[in-house]
Amino acid sequence: MSDLLLVRHGETEWSRDGRHTSWTDLPLTAKGEEQARALRPLLSDRKIGQVYASPMERALRTAELAGLARPEIDPDLREWDYGGYEGIATAEIHRGRPGWYLFSDGVTEGPEGHPGESPEQVGARADRVLARIASQLAVDEGDVALVAHAHFLRVLAVRRLGLPASAGGLFTFETGAVGVLGTEHDRPAVVAWNARSL
Repeated sequence: MSDLLLVRHGETEWSRDGRHTSWTDLPLTAKGEEQARALRPLLSDRKIGQVYASPMERALRTAELAGLARPEIDPDLREWDYGGYEGIATAEIHRGRPGWYLFSDGVTEGPEGHPGESPEQVGARADRVLARIASQLAVDEGDVALVAHAHFLRVLAVRRLGLPASAGGLFTFETGAVGVLGTEHDRPAVVAWNARSL
């Protein structure tokens, strides 16, 4: 079986400041571009058969700088729709909603077109991505790389492992880092996480 490479985009101004960023299409900071370039040696050592990316600029630019040329854009790889929490940091949310936890509580409704998503809705999106790439992972014709966003990739990782979407809260995912999901005894397993070298 092929490995599944999960690539989180490099730093943006809002990720640096801990602000929830879904549909706001921010560019990478200079540090974010450095982080993306630094992934090139790690990824160039892998045989990668297919690359998919979120349609957001920060993911596409990361793919480009990391040497993952011409990814196929998959809208299902976009970040969790944070609804009314877009651009807001967790500490600020806690002032009005103490104890709030994204992976169990979801978000409040946002502006038109951004109703927000529950953990289960994000999990369903992750399941669609995994179903589409299942045949590619089942053969040994090169790894599959997904370039996307922290919270979504955390949910996708746990769904691949057979866990509920809410278990994504058990992982952190740094900007400009890679997670590798492989197999052990034909079962999905975490091979590496938050890697910048393998």
